[in-house]
Amino acid sequence: MTETVSFPRRTLSIDQQLALRSAATHLRGEFHGTFGQETIERFLTSSYDQFAGQNTIPNFLPLLAERFARQRLRALAKVEGHHTDGKPTVLFLCVHNAGRSQMAMGFFQHLAGDNAVAWSGGSEPGREINPAAIAAMSERGIDISREYAKPWTDEVVRAADVVISMGCGDACPVFPGKRYLDWTLDDPAGKAVNDVRPIRDEIERRVRGLLDDLGVQARP
Repeated sequence: MTETVSFPRRTLSIDQQLALRSAATHLRGEFHGTFGQETIERFLTSSYDQFAGQNTIPNFLPLLAERFARQRLRALAKVEGHHTDGKPTVLFLCVHNAGRSQMAMGFFQHLAGDNAVAWSGGSEPGREINPAAIAAMSERGIDISREYAKPWTDEVVRAADVVISMGCGDACPVFPGKRYLDWTLDDPAGKAVNDVRPIRDEIERRVRGLLDDLGVQARP
């Protein structure tokens, strides 16, 4: 019997239904023995709804929903003690998750490799990654063009060992026992590449310092 994913609040095309059904199958296989079908499909459904009101390309929604649901389920697995690999996890937060936090995550992933985990999110996620930020990071050989703006969720914040805010102010989530850092950085929104480069360089400097503080050796 074929499993289905139900989205009672929305009318989906046949292609979207098939894509979501495929996404649910992928996630059930990946998290088999950790989470049941109901939890997986609930996370997939809510992740889809996070993007459905913003994205203008409907056929991309199932892919974004699958990626976001996967991150959230991995975070929940860590929170509930199902997955403990000992790697430090850092969450970078800004307003739109389109510039500063994406550049920070890009540097962190590039420099830390498989020795640590980085996530990002925004209080008011934008529709696309800042093109000037993409260009500035490309100059360092780091491709963030495939990333996407997303909100944070409780399980993602709770799973992080360090939460770094960049301009989201009082909107940033606070959970007791978490280590919080506030990085004061100019917002690259609306700036040209020339003006984004100094912000990029300062983010790299801070990320390298953070890795050193976490005891994670940065790759050359």
